[in-house]
Amino acid sequence: MEQEEKNRTTVMIHNRSYTIVGNEPASHVQLVASLVDQKMQEIQKMNQSLDTTSLAVLTAVNTMNNYLKLKEDYATLLGSMKKGRGRGK
Repeated sequence: MEQEEKNRTTVMIHNRSYTIVGNEPASHVQLVASLVDQKMQEIQKMNQSLDTTSLAVLTAVNTMNNYLKLKEDYATLLGSMKKGRGRGK
């Protein structure tokens, strides 16, 4: 079995350089890193005294909270669509 070649992308998050290795295109990795950096800046503006570790954890918690809400909304939407189909629409 051949192993797929991994992409290496260097990004800046919170003024630090990170090299991300994975299957996603560089443009996708850069977009994700940019969104993480923006969220960290947003949280840091609300509390300037946070150290980097606390800031990173709060960013992760915020992001996971948003992800779970979207996942629930998606499941609700799918459920609504299935009910609509069952009525002969």
